[in-house]
Amino acid sequence: MKIDSHQHFWRYDAKQYPWIPKGSPLHRDWLPNDLSPLLAKAGLDGCIAMQAQQTVEESRWLLTLAAHSPIIKGVVGWVDLQSDQVELELAELSRHPKFVGVRHVVQNEPDVDFMLRPNFLRGLGKLKAFNLTYDVLIFPKQLPAAIELVKRFPEQPFVLDHIAKPLIKDDVRSPWREQIQELAKAPNVMCKVSGMVTEADPAKWKPAVFKPYLEVVFGAFGEGRLMYGSDWPVCLLAGSYERVLRLVDDYTRQLTAAARANFFGGNAVRFYRIKDFAGSAA
Repeated sequence: MKIDSHQHFWRYDAKQYPWIPKGSPLHRDWLPNDLSPLLAKAGLDGCIAMQAQQTVEESRWLLTLAAHSPIIKGVVGWVDLQSDQVELELAELSRHPKFVGVRHVVQNEPDVDFMLRPNFLRGLGKLKAFNLTYDVLIFPKQLPAAIELVKRFPEQPFVLDHIAKPLIKDDVRSPWREQIQELAKAPNVMCKVSGMVTEADPAKWKPAVFKPYLEVVFGAFGEGRLMYGSDWPVCLLAGSYERVLRLVDDYTRQLTAAARANFFGGNAVRFYRIKDFAGSAA
């Protein structure tokens, strides 16, 4: 049982995906048939499909993909948590057994305290009733707000995406390091070891560049609260799927077999309540 906890699908449209660099490897459709052989070659059983645009329509589309693709074990979609209609949208999407969580692209919000706005807090507070998780997508400058957020919702399962995108290219680790350690004190927070390669120099990075950052998150969260994520196909801006996987595979060789099994699947299965593997995750 191995799960890639973080990847994306889309049918490319410049207006719907303005963040995708034109002329890059991302400038095309990326669908389950593109990922399936990569997972098979890596010995992975499936993936968690993450939202890539902030529309409920995309969430519905991802669930349609999931209904027809066995590799998609769960979908983390988007709803407007600040909307008065948030409960209706959550109820609708939650009827699909593969709808497992919600994410907002907070990293693009100019207000560093966006997650602490009353309307956002009200909407986020609705997730637990639907057994939904929340993926925290932020830059380091938003870590203080994230620390406060998780304290306010001690029973809500959170996962930090991309280790909060530290400034790896500039070799800056403080105050990111100290804030990660503070965030990890909340037992309801997990962390995805994902999205690192695009924060480094995409043309020159070597595995040694990431070791200090990996040591921080493994030391802070421990074996039971970390999960592997490729961030495919976004990772293609800085490396192939195989190279991204090999980076963390090599680093985790120091772990026990049980800890590696949790990192590459067990932790994600439990966090997202993947029904395909309910028996194995108990």
